[in-house]
Amino acid sequence: MLLRETLKVLSAKVARRLFAYPGVRLGCILWLGWLSCAAATAQALEPSPPQQVGMSGERLKRLDEVIRGAIDNEEIPGAVVLVAREGRVVYRKAFGDRALVPAKKPMLINTIFDVASLTKVLVTAPSIMILVEEGRLSLTDRVSKYLPRFSQYGKHRVTVLQLLTHYSGLRPTLKGNSTWSGYDEALRLALREQLVSSPGKKFIYSDINYMVLGELVQKISEKSLDEFAQERIFGPLGMEDTQFSPEPELMEQIAPTEMREGKMLQGIVHDPRAFRMGGCAGHAGVFSTVDDTARFAQMILDGGAYRGKRVLSPLSVMQMTSPQSPPSEESLRGLGFDIGSPFSTPRGDLFPRGSFGHTGFTGTSLWIDPFTKTFVILFTNRVHPRGKGNAVALRKRVAAVAAASIVDKIPSVLRWQ
Repeated sequence: MLLRETLKVLSAKVARRLFAYPGVRLGCILWLGWLSCAAATAQALEPSPPQQVGMSGERLKRLDEVIRGAIDNEEIPGAVVLVAREGRVVYRKAFGDRALVPAKKPMLINTIFDVASLTKVLVTAPSIMILVEEGRLSLTDRVSKYLPRFSQYGKHRVTVLQLLTHYSGLRPTLKGNSTWSGYDEALRLALREQLVSSPGKKFIYSDINYMVLGELVQKISEKSLDEFAQERIFGPLGMEDTQFSPEPELMEQIAPTEMREGKMLQGIVHDPRAFRMGGCAGHAGVFSTVDDTARFAQMILDGGAYRGKRVLSPLSVMQMTSPQSPPSEESLRGLGFDIGSPFSTPRGDLFPRGSFGHTGFTGTSLWIDPFTKTFVILFTNRVHPRGKGNAVALRKRVAAVAAASIVDKIPSVLRWQ
C-alpha cells in the first residue's frame, strides 16, 4: 500500500526523467524498494511450497544439479543451500560431505560453518549501528575520537563511515611478520598502520577496517565483541548455533576447514589474523548455520525485527543496505553490506542492482534482494581439505538459478533500471 501511494505521487513522466540519471535511478529504486519491504508484515520463517510465493519448484530443482556438479568437479566437498522468499523457506538442502579428511562425514542441514568475513555483516556492522542508534557514536565521527592512537601517520581524518565502506585508505591486511600473537598486539599493529590511499578516495577491501571497528564496539560498549553480539543480535534472533569460538559439545556439528601445523582446523577460526587474536575479531571468527543466518537475513528484509524482537531500526537497515560510498566511485558499498563491487558475485546475473550481501573466504555467502523479498544462502567449506577449492563461479550459478525461479510479476519499479 505504501509503495502504491508513493508511486501515485510520482507521475510516470517525472519518474522516467529522474531515472534517466544513473545515480538518481539507483537511489530511487533502493528507496522505493525499501518502502515496500519495510511496510510488509514481519515474517517468521516457515517452509512453503515454492508456488505459494510465486516461485517455480521445477526451476529450483536445477540447484541440485548445479551443486552436485561443483562437488564432482572438486570445487567444494559439500554445501548447504537455503532459499527463502516473502518469509517462506522454499529450498533447503545439504549436499556432499562436510569432512573428507581424516574420514568422510556427510554434510547435514545443521552443519556449523566458519563463516569468515560474514562476521562483518552478522556482527560488526550491526553492532556499530546499534551504538549509533543509542547516540553513543556517529558515522561521521573520526575514529581517533575514540582511539587516539589511531591518529598516527595521517589517519586522523578517517571516519567510522569510511571504515564501514572500505574507503578508509588502509591496506587489505596487517603488515608485519607472522610471529605476532594476541588481541592487544593486533590492535597495536592496526593503530600503527599507514594509509596507502587518501581517505574517501579509493575502495580497498580491508580486514583492518573491521578489526578497528570491532575494537570501537568494545571500547564504547565496555563489553567484548562476542558478548555484545550475543546480547544484542544472536540472542534476540534465536541464533542458537551462532557464536565465536564454539563450545566443545558442538564440535561434531562443525565443518572442518584445512590443515594448520599438522592439525585439521575444526571449530577453530580459519582466518590467521583472527586466530592470532584469540578467535574473536571484527573481521572474522563467527561460526553459524544456514538456519541461523536465515533469521538474520529475514530480520534485515523486515526492517530490523524478527518475530517481534527488534535488533535495528528500519532507518538503520536502510542506511546499511543503500550506497554509502563516495558518489564518484564505481564500487558501491553499504554499511557492511556489498552492493556492487568486484566481490558481488553472489548477486549472479539476474538479481537487480540494489540487492546486497557478503561473502566469506571459507566459501560462505549471503545475498538479499529487497525488491523480490528473496535471499539466498550458500554455505560451503571450500577450503577443505587442502585450501584449493573455489566457490566464486558456484555462487553466481546458484544466484542465477534462484532468481530465475521467481516467476510471478516483478515490481514495476525494477523495470526502470
